[in-house]
Amino acid sequence: MSKECCNNEDGQKVKSGPTTGKNKLAEKDLHSHKNGHDEGNKEDDGHDHGSKETSDKPAWLQHWNLLVSLLILAVLLVLEYAFDVKFKNPLSFIINAIAYLLAGWSVLGMAFRKAKRGDIFNEFVLMSVATLGAFYIGEYTEGVAVMVFYSIGEWFQDSAVNKAKASIKALLDIRPDEVTVIRNGTTEVLDPSEIQLGENIQIKPGEKVALDGELLSESSSFNTAALTGESKPDTKYKGEQIFAGMINLNTVAEVKVTALFKDSKLSKILEMVQDATARKSQTQLFISRFAKVYTPIVFFLALALVVVPYFFVDSYVFNEWLYRGLVFLVISCPCALVVSIPLGYFGGIGLASKNGILFKGGNFLDVMTKVTAIVMDKTGTLTKGVFKVQEIVVQDFDEKELVRLAAALEKNSTHPVGEAIVKYAGNTIGNTTATGVEEIAGHGLKGTVEGKEVLAGNLKLMKKFQIAYPVEVEKIAYTIVVVSVNNKYVGYITIADEIKEDAAQAIKDIHDLNIKTVMLSGDKQAVVDEVAKHVGIDAAYGDLLPEAKVEKVQELKNQGFHIAFVGDGVNDAPVVALADAGIAMGGLGSDATIETADVVIQNDQPSKLVSAIKIGKITRSIVWQNIILAMVVKVIVLSLGAGGIATLWEAVIADVGVALLAILNAVRIQRMNF
Repeated sequence: MSKECCNNEDGQKVKSGPTTGKNKLAEKDLHSHKNGHDEGNKEDDGHDHGSKETSDKPAWLQHWNLLVSLLILAVLLVLEYAFDVKFKNPLSFIINAIAYLLAGWSVLGMAFRKAKRGDIFNEFVLMSVATLGAFYIGEYTEGVAVMVFYSIGEWFQDSAVNKAKASIKALLDIRPDEVTVIRNGTTEVLDPSEIQLGENIQIKPGEKVALDGELLSESSSFNTAALTGESKPDTKYKGEQIFAGMINLNTVAEVKVTALFKDSKLSKILEMVQDATARKSQTQLFISRFAKVYTPIVFFLALALVVVPYFFVDSYVFNEWLYRGLVFLVISCPCALVVSIPLGYFGGIGLASKNGILFKGGNFLDVMTKVTAIVMDKTGTLTKGVFKVQEIVVQDFDEKELVRLAAALEKNSTHPVGEAIVKYAGNTIGNTTATGVEEIAGHGLKGTVEGKEVLAGNLKLMKKFQIAYPVEVEKIAYTIVVVSVNNKYVGYITIADEIKEDAAQAIKDIHDLNIKTVMLSGDKQAVVDEVAKHVGIDAAYGDLLPEAKVEKVQELKNQGFHIAFVGDGVNDAPVVALADAGIAMGGLGSDATIETADVVIQNDQPSKLVSAIKIGKITRSIVWQNIILAMVVKVIVLSLGAGGIATLWEAVIADVGVALLAILNAVRIQRMNF
C-alpha cells in the first residue's frame, strides 16, 4: 500500500507510490540551483533562489564583482555627503553604470531570459525596470544602491537556504563510496553498487557500513546516530541485522549482504527526506499562488501611479511620478515571503531528521500542528514488541524444574511466547529434550520429557485434558503458559510484552499539549487495560480486528478530532490511510513502513511524538511571523512611497531589511535542540 503523501499544485493530496529515485538524482535535485538564478528553473513563484557558493572559492571571492560595486557606491556617497564632491555627467553616468553592471549583470541577464520566455511578472524584471528607471531620471546613485543591496540580499538568502539544506544534504555523505568485499579468500575494495546479495563484506573500526546485512562476527558495537539521531553505541550480535550508515566502533566486523546498495534502508530514508523538500505545505502553495497574482498587480499599480495622476493633478511632472512608481516597484518585491517560507520548512525538516524523525513533506509539519488526538497501536509503539518472562508461580513443584521442562517442550515451537521461555531458561535446559511433541492448534504443546508427560499451553489445553487448576488463574490479565506434569497442574509462567522506558512520560507530555490519547489493539482487553493504566492512556480498546480499528478512528473523526495514528504502518495500513497523519515507529525495520507512513520515527521512542509535534508548531509559528512581518512593512512603505514620502533608499532598505530579518528568523529553527 502507498500512503497519500504529497500534494498537487492545489495543495490536494495525491497518491504516491514507493519512492524509486536514486541518491545521485536526488543529490542533483538538491544542487539544482548551482548557478544561482538558473535559467532552466521554473519555480511556481518565480523566485529562483539557490546556491551560488558551490565552488571551492571563498564566498567573498565568488562575489568580487558585487563587493567592488559596493566599494564604488560607498566612495561616491562619502565624496558627496562628507566632502560635497559630486561628479558631473558624463563621468558620473559612466562610474555609476560600471558599478551598476558589476552588481546587476546577472539580474539583468535573468530578467531578459525570463522576459524572452514570456515571463515578465517576476522580481528580476521588477528590479531591472526600477533601477533602469532610476538611471533614466538621473538618480544614478539610487539606482546603483537598489541593485547592490538587492544583490547582497540575494547573497544572504542563498547562504541561508544552503544552511537550511545542510542537515539534509549531510545525509548524502552517510553512504560510503567504497566497500571491502571478501572474494575467493581475499579482500578487494569495490564500489558498493557492485556487491551482490549473499557476498561477505568487511567493516574495519571507524568505517561506515555501506550495505544492509547480517552480522557474521560474534559481536560488534556500532554508532547509529546517522540513522536514529541517537549517539549511544549499539552492540550487535551474530545473526542480527546491520544497516547501511552505521559506523563500526571497535573490532573488524564481517557482514553478509542481504540488500543491494539501491535497496538498503538508508537509501529509502535518503530518498524520502530528499523528496520531502519538494512536497510543499499548504502555506507554501498559497504563497506560490499569491506571488503569481501579487506581482502583476503591483506592476500595474505602479504603472497606474505614474499615468493616472496626469489626468487629475494640475502640476503633474512625469519624472516625479515615475520616481514614486519606481519606489512602489522596489518595495513590492515579494522576496521575504517566497524565500523565508520555504526556508522555514527546510529548517523544520532538517531539524526533525537531525532528531531521528523523518517528515515526508512540509505539508505534514503543518498537519502535526493541528493534531488533537493521537491514536496508537500497543505492540511496537508503547511496548517493545519483545515477549519476556515476567513471573513464575508454582504449586508443590520446583520453580527451576518447571522452567526446564517447559523450555524443553517449547524448543519445538517457533511461537514468540515459546521463544521467550527458552531464552529465559538459557543454559538450564542442558541436554534436556522432548520427544513425541504434538502441537495442539490454539491450545499449546504436549510431549514427553525424561519419561514425564508434559503439557504447556493456555487454559483451554488444561480443560481439554481435564486437568484441574486454581480458579484465580483465570483472572490473570497477561499471557500465561500453564504447565502440567503427568496430568497434574504444577504452575504457570507469565509472559508479557515489556513497556518502553519513555512511554509513560511521552503520554504525559502529549496530555500537556492538550491532545487526547487512544490505544487500539488486537490483544485481549485485560492486557490492553493494564498497559493503558501503566502509561496513562485516556481510552484503550482491545480485541480489535483491523476493520474495528478503522471504525474507532472514524468515530473520532466524526467527533471533530484531527488524528495522528502511530503504529507499524503495515498491519494497520487502513487506519494509517484514514488518519490525517500516519506515523511509523522504527522505520529501519520495514520497507513498507517507510513507504506507507507520513512521518517515520527511526529509534522507536514514543517521546519523539512530542518532538514531532513541537517541531511542526515551531516551524509554523516562524513561518507566520515572517508572513505578518513582511506584509505589514510592505503595506506601510508602499503607502509612503505612493504618497511621495519614501525614497528609493527607504524602499530598498525596507525590502532587503525585511527579507534578511525573515531569513534570520527562519534560520533559528536549525539552531534549536530537543
